[in-house]
Amino acid sequence: MQVNTEPTAPTRAAEPPGGVPNGPAGRRPAASNDAEKAAALRRMKLLALSLLVVMAVIFIVAFALQKYYPWLEYVRAAAEGGMVGALADWFAVTALFKYPMGIKIPHTAIIPRRKDQIGASLGEFVETNFLSEQVVQEKLASADIARKAGAWLSSPGGPDRVAKEGAAVIRGAFKVLNDDDVQAVIEGMVRKHLLTPPWGPPVGRLAERIFADGHHHALVDLLVDRTVDWVRDNQETVNRLVTDRSPTWVPSFVDGLVGDKVYVEILKFTRAVQSDPQHQVRQSIDKYLKELAQDLQHDPVMIARAEGVKAQVLGDPEVRELASRTWETIKSALLSAVDDPHSELTVKFKAAVHDFGTRLLVDPELAGKVNAWIGDAAGYLVKTYRSDIAGVITDTVARWDAEETSQKIELQVGRDLQFIRINGTVVGALAGLAIFTVATLLFG
Repeated sequence: MQVNTEPTAPTRAAEPPGGVPNGPAGRRPAASNDAEKAAALRRMKLLALSLLVVMAVIFIVAFALQKYYPWLEYVRAAAEGGMVGALADWFAVTALFKYPMGIKIPHTAIIPRRKDQIGASLGEFVETNFLSEQVVQEKLASADIARKAGAWLSSPGGPDRVAKEGAAVIRGAFKVLNDDDVQAVIEGMVRKHLLTPPWGPPVGRLAERIFADGHHHALVDLLVDRTVDWVRDNQETVNRLVTDRSPTWVPSFVDGLVGDKVYVEILKFTRAVQSDPQHQVRQSIDKYLKELAQDLQHDPVMIARAEGVKAQVLGDPEVRELASRTWETIKSALLSAVDDPHSELTVKFKAAVHDFGTRLLVDPELAGKVNAWIGDAAGYLVKTYRSDIAGVITDTVARWDAEETSQKIELQVGRDLQFIRINGTVVGALAGLAIFTVATLLFG
């Protein structure tokens, strides 16, 4: 019976001179490892075959000479058992990966024929025994990730690495995001939260609080001061206004006297308002402003006027321009900040990362909370998506070619399986010797 000793590893392209594998440099270690496994598999197959051949030679010699040397009957029995064990185990090992001698014997070539079932079983095994919520949480709890992360974050290079990776994420996000889409989102938010709600009631409530606390008095003082300054510096303007409105038949010197009198009274009046906090004009202003705040909240006419002002100030073009400027400002500021390692944003971010890492190390309560959050998050992900994760194994095996799958598996475990053939040869020889010895002792 002929035993196949050819290598079953997947065929690879020839290597160029010097022994450097073809393909990307990243694949060289894997290709070299496969070559070593294939060579080891060939050696083990040759060793197992050699033992079978040795047993066959011993059997032939012992069978031919046992008439002359009776003790060779025991050698013959051992060799006969060794051959049977070797052939049986060769059949068993070969039947896993292919049809023995190409004969389609039932229940052989198990791996190529049942590749998909094996992949499904492997995926189910991983899902049941490894992707368990309890297993993942217990492993994470024993790892104490929070303290390890804290030690790294508080190390000299930790915050710099986090800032560098964060900057890369921000730059990548800005490259992916479409400016028009972001501006449309901002515009929609402005319309929803700024334009759609009526302005009158909230502005009225805010103004009512301001006027009740007297915060508007500083603004009134400023307006009064500016009014006094303008009147003081514009006597000619007052006189000209009086002259322009005076009848033509009034003499000019009378216009001058009247203009001076009007100017003096206006200046005296404005200075009185300026110097007296309880002046009637100030009280009238306070009363008007408080009534305005109430009207903005409750008067439909005033609310409608406020809406009209809003529509004039923030129409469609203005809103689009506001959204565009807002996004451009945010984008430019963030990109400038992340590109500058000495920017205020980067420096504060690094300090915050370092502080958080230090707190993870010195605060057991915070570390415990972080570990609990990580465990809960991992448990949720495993519980929700473990079927999808295990499905990667099933789908990957399903896409493999049957023969290639068999070759891959044999390359990984075939060398160890050859020990089964060797052990079968040895155990078969011992069993054959023992059976023949017992039979001889019992029956002569």
